[in-house]
Amino acid sequence: MLNILLLSSSSYKETGYLTHAKNLIENFLEECDIKQDPILFIPYAGVRRNNEEYEKKVKESLNKENIISIHHSNNPQEAISKAKVILVGGGNTFMLLYKLYKYDLLNCLAQRIKEGACYIGWSAGSNIAGKSIKTTNDMPIIMPKSFDALNLFPHQINPHFISGKIQGHNGESREERLEEFLIANPKETIYAIPEGSALRIKDDKIKILGHNSVLKFEYPMKSTTLNLDQEYLY
Repeated sequence: MLNILLLSSSSYKETGYLTHAKNLIENFLEECDIKQDPILFIPYAGVRRNNEEYEKKVKESLNKENIISIHHSNNPQEAISKAKVILVGGGNTFMLLYKLYKYDLLNCLAQRIKEGACYIGWSAGSNIAGKSIKTTNDMPIIMPKSFDALNLFPHQINPHFISGKIQGHNGESREERLEEFLIANPKETIYAIPEGSALRIKDDKIKILGHNSVLKFEYPMKSTTLNLDQEYLY
């Protein structure tokens, strides 16, 4: 059974760090009946803050003392194998995937979630739940062993989705970048998650949560709107 919550971002508008995510995360944990269990936090996407700083910020923002970062463990694989809840923070997706490969954690992480551990991610943490990280918005500051990700959700994810061109920006819009991906990979599907929204994945179904609808893109840039609080087969 898959139980996954993928948030677009850590913040929404002016609400503050993870403020908009608190209720979504609490409801998810309650639904999974794991509100009191320790939460294993993976901070590897952080680049401009160290592991200790990242762990502290997340614990304070979510008001949860039961969040324990994986960097405290002498055996990260064992920590993953025993975890009932796994929380993966945002930052740089390439760095996150690089470290998961470096520490040989990608396969055991995927296996543990397939066995029933609940997974919560935002931004980079959401990106790696998909098939690959090829539709991340991040700069490739480091080269992971592969772009292949957890493939728990067998499609592509684009967090922080913003439609259209920002005034004064003469580069490609997000739609144009995603269209380029679909031209190069016409059999793939992209789920574009705007700020403030999330995908709730349970087995082979998704539900759209949060503040905004999600867009599903397929070749040749066919767009389908997935509405809030609606459930869909994927």
